[in-house]
Amino acid sequence: MPNFLAKNLKDIKLPVSLDGVEFIWEAINGDEKLVYTKALDCEFCLVVKNSGDKYVIKCDKLSRPANLKAIQKALIAYKDLFATDVISQAIALKESKNSSYNQYIISSDELLSRLDGCEYKSIFVEIGFGSGRHLLYQAKENPNTLIIGIEVYKPACMQVENLARINGLNNILLLNLDARLVMSLLKSNSIDRLFLHFPVPWTKSKMRRVVSEQFAMETKRILKDGGKFELRSDDREYSDYTISCFMDLQISNIQIYKNRFLEISSKYEDRWIRQNKDIYDVIYSFYGSSDELNLECEFEFDRPNLEQIKSNFTNKTIKNSDHFIHLERIYTLCDGSILLRVAFGSFYRPEHRYLIITKDSISYLFKKPLLTIENIKAHKNLEDMLRCVTL
Repeated sequence: MPNFLAKNLKDIKLPVSLDGVEFIWEAINGDEKLVYTKALDCEFCLVVKNSGDKYVIKCDKLSRPANLKAIQKALIAYKDLFATDVISQAIALKESKNSSYNQYIISSDELLSRLDGCEYKSIFVEIGFGSGRHLLYQAKENPNTLIIGIEVYKPACMQVENLARINGLNNILLLNLDARLVMSLLKSNSIDRLFLHFPVPWTKSKMRRVVSEQFAMETKRILKDGGKFELRSDDREYSDYTISCFMDLQISNIQIYKNRFLEISSKYEDRWIRQNKDIYDVIYSFYGSSDELNLECEFEFDRPNLEQIKSNFTNKTIKNSDHFIHLERIYTLCDGSILLRVAFGSFYRPEHRYLIITKDSISYLFKKPLLTIENIKAHKNLEDMLRCVTL
């Protein structure tokens, strides 16, 4: 990611702006400070870290925007305003052919807005699409279907985005997110097909698997009447495990195949076929309808006791059966307000947020958490902690 190193920084009072970039305020924790920044319609923080005989300046990971150009522009402005004796820099501002509008890779918020106005007859979802062969094939074969691809590996998203653009495929949306998070956002009875092809088996760390009992229940909830989930794997134990998870549902319709031929195959599948490895298919079909999740929460807080929160803060983790809260770090602003960095929600899909706390209010900085069951429970517990000052 873009950054630069400098021996010294000037002491300039905020707010200040340069070339359309605004530096509004800063929050300090020891030898690190966060600089609240606005650039190219994006809001985020720069991190300024005192590392011995130099300063490291980069974008804060928690608030990092998708627009790389905004980060580069902000770093250049900060360097020109504050830095003296620059040691090194990796912030060359280049025009990107994709910088104006990202047609394919979208955020979770944008997914929800796209689905609300979806005009496609059907929706397919593929988890962990890798090189994208199967996803692109489905998009070509089903032009009236919206194909949603979910992949945690960002370079894979970028590669498939380029291939989709080259092939003129407009029925694809890509998300660089954890699939378990995305599934919790999907409406009940909304998905026609769900694909999971050749997931990492995580033999020694089964808690990291995509498939679980919770995944099976979520799959049942989001599938339409007649919808199907399809696992394709070279790992027999993972296939058996998937069968057991879906068999634990009250009603389960499962088909199992071995070495079934498909029109399209991944590069890994080609390799395993050459090695004479067996390929297993587990297909779960759902018939019926599921209740919609009734999720309501404004993610707001009562008036705080600022001084008690300051004096009682400790770095600690509170664990419950299905969610957690981790109070990570506290930063102080020049006006006495504080910035609280927290992680919370599901163990498998945690939220990372900043809370800005003044003498009059508490609010989430940048954006509120996603509306999930675990986040609602964690927020309410966090609200109680801040109200009772039991940090």
